[in-house]
Amino acid sequence: MKPVLTAQEYSRVDKAYTGDLLAAMDRAGHAVALAAARRGAGYGRRVVILVGPGNNGGDGYVAARYLKHRGASVEIHALGEPKTDAASDAFNKARLAGLRVRDLAQPVEADLVVDALFGGGARSGLPEEVRSWMKAEAPVVAVDYPTGLDPDTGKVEGAAFKAVETVTFSTVKTGHVRAAGPEYSGLVTVADIGINGGEPSMYIAEEVDAPRPMRARKDHKWSAGSVLVLAGSEGMIGASLFAARSALAFGAGTVYIASPNFEAVHSIVPQIPAMSLDAAEDALDRFDVVVGGPGLNESDAEHVANIFSRARRVLLDAGALRPELLSAAKEGGASVVVTPHEGEYEKLTGSRPGTYSTRAYALAQGITVLLKGNPTTITNGGPQVLVTTGGPELASIGTGDVLAGMVAALWARGLDSTAAAVSGAFWHGRAGSELQHSGTVTADRLADHIASLAW
Repeated sequence: MKPVLTAQEYSRVDKAYTGDLLAAMDRAGHAVALAAARRGAGYGRRVVILVGPGNNGGDGYVAARYLKHRGASVEIHALGEPKTDAASDAFNKARLAGLRVRDLAQPVEADLVVDALFGGGARSGLPEEVRSWMKAEAPVVAVDYPTGLDPDTGKVEGAAFKAVETVTFSTVKTGHVRAAGPEYSGLVTVADIGINGGEPSMYIAEEVDAPRPMRARKDHKWSAGSVLVLAGSEGMIGASLFAARSALAFGAGTVYIASPNFEAVHSIVPQIPAMSLDAAEDALDRFDVVVGGPGLNESDAEHVANIFSRARRVLLDAGALRPELLSAAKEGGASVVVTPHEGEYEKLTGSRPGTYSTRAYALAQGITVLLKGNPTTITNGGPQVLVTTGGPELASIGTGDVLAGMVAALWARGLDSTAAAVSGAFWHGRAGSELQHSGTVTADRLADHIASLAW
């Protein structure tokens, strides 16, 4: 997994660095120049580099030298004189290389802009000249963070540069991945400049962190993972079908639906057995994982609470994200995963989700929380794991039911609750990303496509 640091934590690491700062700045500037080159900065192209007074501006001066050597037409617009020894050294070397440094003024035409104003991202009271550049049409490569983006929260108050690529150092920071961070940071490239360390506050899941267990040769339909979906109240049968279809498509050997409308369910999807809620109570011991909530209304909540209290593993989604149903599952000793979006989380817990509050809630409840969003975050009380696959293409009714089925299938196939949540979210996002190239992503298409990613 890729570690993610808060801006404050990386600042602490940066200040504790005792190595060659000039060499580190040269590596940083070179990485920025490479990013600019990837974006078309080369012979004959006009590149404007906006530099601030600190070391972030020093990175910009270094990048300007490298880009000039590539034949680009480089202009440096400075917001004040350098205020650090390293930035002053970079400024002097840029001047010796024949680069002209002018005061920051109104925007001029450019093929590319490098934002090297502030490494801390957000700054209040920016001069109008900086805000004017934020409105310029040229693509932007940002150094560390786009100016105007809060480096910890990823929020933007007022205006900020919207970069096509952001070059950051050593690790991704929380501001790149939270709130509006992905939208304003663009592609985040991590450059190793030799300043490493720090205690990560979260991690980004990679493909290696998203396992999909294989079946043993001796497995049969019940030993390969069995899932019971408790859902499908009047008028909401479709949600239960998406969850069940997805669990089956993602590798569970056996999937049943228990519903107040089980006859209607069975007539629509005859390949998935359906039963009444009363029958589910008698058959509960056969199932590895119980999914509750997709298409579940309040009138059926009391009935399913009795089932949750006797289950071994329970995934609560949608209509089952209620404090009393969570309590019922926990009182029975079940291992629990909850899969809310932000609004559902607030109703379940009485508070809004946050990096540390969500961890504290998961730890206090002894459960795994999968908080749906962009990014999706998973925690069992330890550092959050971020899943960054997928995007707005998944903002469609029913796709959350598909995710519930995928996580349940992986859990039933042998992963622990947190690993199943991470892996399910990862492949759910990957499936959405793949599907968007051939049309609108709907739950129906998604439930069919995930079978190609199940193994």
